[in-house]
Amino acid sequence: MYYVVTGACGFIGANLVKALNERGISDIIAVDNLTHADKFLNLADCEIADYLDKHEFLGLIENGQLDGGVDAILHQGACSDTMETDGRYMMANNYRFSLALLDFCAEQETPFLYASSASVYGGGGVFREEREFESPLNVYGYSKFLFDQVVRRRLPGADSQVAGFRYFNVYGPREQHKGRMASVAFHHFNQYRASGRVRLFEGYGGYGNGEQRRDFVYVGDVVKVNMDFLESQASGIFNLGTGRAQSFNELAAATVNACRALEGKPALAVGELVAQGIIEYIPFPEALKGKYQSFTEADLSGLRAAGYRGNFATVEEGVAEYVGWLAR
Repeated sequence: MYYVVTGACGFIGANLVKALNERGISDIIAVDNLTHADKFLNLADCEIADYLDKHEFLGLIENGQLDGGVDAILHQGACSDTMETDGRYMMANNYRFSLALLDFCAEQETPFLYASSASVYGGGGVFREEREFESPLNVYGYSKFLFDQVVRRRLPGADSQVAGFRYFNVYGPREQHKGRMASVAFHHFNQYRASGRVRLFEGYGGYGNGEQRRDFVYVGDVVKVNMDFLESQASGIFNLGTGRAQSFNELAAATVNACRALEGKPALAVGELVAQGIIEYIPFPEALKGKYQSFTEADLSGLRAAGYRGNFATVEEGVAEYVGWLAR
């Protein structure tokens, strides 16, 4: 019997593989698309039983070759580029592929844990897992939203676990391959190391310079929730953030100060970092206007009601750990 992790060479997928290894599990089928081959590095320190391309994996499912052989599927594979404009590709990759896996797990009565996204909420100010608050701003968000609607319809009749996690702004180790879609913490670390300064957007949407606020969640906490649900077998669609919005200024300060600590320098407040030119503000991109979430904050009521009791790192705690990893 195997655990299947899709998107296994990606950011969250690779962290899940590592977490399974730490629990003594190595009978893992890693599924991904290695068109961008450097992603393999995320699994170089992990133990797996086999690697399959996404299309190979779908073929095995369709031919019945994995019937009775899967303990659980942790489905993280998706196009996560919120600026992607090819809607056909997005829907095939994020929606149809997910449907095929959901059908397989339903037939096999196999637990299915999958990645949804806080992008389903769009520009609204309420982040609760209810249809009235969901209005995605781009095709990425729509692909996640549409699959969640299918899951909602099927959950009442499901004979096995189906759990979707609406990830908020995840940051942490193993995201280096994501390029422009890597977290702000990742980009700030590299900006500071290269130039001694970091860049943030100027004010937009009623927020001051760098004061747009997001629910930044450390990938280690995301992994803990997934592992907890594998054990509890709870079903539903759940927000997965910290329940605490923090500003991009706070994130920038946390990243810079973690770097400064490694240099033996004292921490500086946001105002001091701005005054010294270490934090600088750039014009808000025209391409993002009307498609940008200036505020997100997960309502964790559903997650807590499902039994999850773990704590979530603050930006200051999570970024300090992440910078230590990046600087190795």
